[in-house]
Amino acid sequence: MSSTLMQTKKRAAGALFALALNHVQIHQTRPLANAIAADSFSNERRLWVHESSGLLRPIFRFLEIESAAWPDLETTAISSNVRHNVGSFLRVLAEENDGSASKEVSEQELALSKAVDAMVSNIETSPEHFEHKKEKHRLYAHEWREKFSVNESMAETKEHLQKKEEKDCKSPRPEQVPTASNSEVQEKRFEEVGLIGNQRKVAVLYELLSACLADTPEDDKTTERPPKGYDARHRAALRLLTTWFELKWIKMEAIEVVISCSAMAVLKQDDGVENVQTSDDSWEKWKRGGLIGAAAVTGGTLMAITGGLAAPAIASGVGALAPTLGTIVPVIGAGGFAAVASAAGSVAGSVAVAASFGAAGAGLSGTKMARRTGSVDEFEFKGIGENHNQGRLAVGIMVSGFVFEEQDFLRPWEGQNDNLERYVLQWESEHLIAVSTAIQDWLTSRIAMELMKQGAMMTVLSSLLAALALPATLLTLTDIIDSKWSIAVDRSDKAGKLLAEVLVNGLQGNRPVTLVGFSLGARAIFKCLQSLAETGHVGLVERVVLLGAPVAIKDENWEAIRKVVSGRLVNAYSTTDWMLGVAFRASLLSQGLAGIQPVDVPGIENVDVTEVIEGHSSYLWGTREILDRLDLDGYYPVFKVAHKHQEAN
Repeated sequence: MSSTLMQTKKRAAGALFALALNHVQIHQTRPLANAIAADSFSNERRLWVHESSGLLRPIFRFLEIESAAWPDLETTAISSNVRHNVGSFLRVLAEENDGSASKEVSEQELALSKAVDAMVSNIETSPEHFEHKKEKHRLYAHEWREKFSVNESMAETKEHLQKKEEKDCKSPRPEQVPTASNSEVQEKRFEEVGLIGNQRKVAVLYELLSACLADTPEDDKTTERPPKGYDARHRAALRLLTTWFELKWIKMEAIEVVISCSAMAVLKQDDGVENVQTSDDSWEKWKRGGLIGAAAVTGGTLMAITGGLAAPAIASGVGALAPTLGTIVPVIGAGGFAAVASAAGSVAGSVAVAASFGAAGAGLSGTKMARRTGSVDEFEFKGIGENHNQGRLAVGIMVSGFVFEEQDFLRPWEGQNDNLERYVLQWESEHLIAVSTAIQDWLTSRIAMELMKQGAMMTVLSSLLAALALPATLLTLTDIIDSKWSIAVDRSDKAGKLLAEVLVNGLQGNRPVTLVGFSLGARAIFKCLQSLAETGHVGLVERVVLLGAPVAIKDENWEAIRKVVSGRLVNAYSTTDWMLGVAFRASLLSQGLAGIQPVDVPGIENVDVTEVIEGHSSYLWGTREILDRLDLDGYYPVFKVAHKHQEAN
């Protein structure tokens, strides 16, 4: 079956994807508010749109764009006249199809759109379920606030801080790195997108995603190929393109699930796993519904390219997808699903997304790597949430770093409203519990309480950042913490390297990864990114959020780690987290500390979360609120302010 897109529209779709890919790279290294003209980037091999990257030309090849046009499209991608070029290609996509095939194409686009809408309804969280999860988290937050309240001393501390800030308002403050405001985001809109119907937008995104996942042969053997699977840079470009199309990101996520379901269905048939004892009744229903036939008509061979994705695992994964697929077929019918499968030309038949199904039995869940190195005693992934075995093409790894019991590796991340297949990393619990307990014992000690009541802690951060000596009483107390803290920092660095090894080896199923961590968990993520940068592994990580990170600013290569994150990299900090400053008070602190101040590096999104984080332990219950306000599904930086500013956002 042919694609719904005519040749001119395929070229326009490829050109838009190239423009988006280039601009994701620009935004990666420049603050969005000050993004420079694209033509200032010379056409060299480091560009993602350069032919040597292996990111763009396979897309053109899949779209069957004539090879003679490729250099022109690559040049257009880095031109300075972005608004004109994007507008022109959007107008091409808006044109009606000509000829006798127009009606058939429209029917195929309609069937695809209905399938995607059905999938959106299936994967989005119902208001009732969302409220239930919020209430559960509120109870958890209340429990920990009660447990960690230090009488009224912290309240007095905050009051003292406010008075001190009012008194010293003329004193210099750390420079804030700009992020995009709402007005700047509005400037990124394109009027021409209003000419394109939603059905056409979905068809374009569907075909582009198929191209990103396809295993297309290379004509030029010298051209570098990105890792097999779903490259994080491709997903970041699709996220920007979805924004240009003025569609919600969940629409793109639904397209991902539709394609992955089709691919797994073909694997179930082609790999001869029908005899495996799984959900046979559901499987027969799908076959009667036309799923297998529809996916198979696209032709080609779907390649299983994973490490350890065995046929039984595929079968069980397909069985687990029964509820997901069951939402599509009744809506559009068997004939409609055939149109869906053929809408993008070669969909599941030539798409090499088998590597993306770590959820089908292999992958992260239960992975233990501690015995691979003698320096880390515990390192294990545990599944969390309801998106496992559901055809998700992106993974989230959440890393706690300030814990008092094993449940603290899990509970801060429960109830998060996203469509990632999520895992928590449980690591070195003995050392993390030891240092967290020591810090809390220190906070509740009589001397520390007295210092807080006197407002002495308000001078701690300024003294630390100015490399001044701390009060002798404070130094005596922090000696209790030092040894445990040093061990925990060392283990976090080593755990970060192990995490990088996991991603490089593809245990996440060669799917784009979002990494989120707080406290020493954020440091472990930073060290993971550092290891990826040192070994030159890009395209694995899409988004990163570091919360209260005990990482020096000037003494670390933030520019290098920024380049291995394809999308947003957020540094969330609290200016009143003096406990983090005290624990990390070594000479490094004079180099700046990410967890208490912005990181002045282009492309890093700094977010002040002081309003949410009362003290370092607040990350246990405040992380979910921060992530909700960050709106990570959006392409552009945003942090929703509570209370009086909320309506403006």
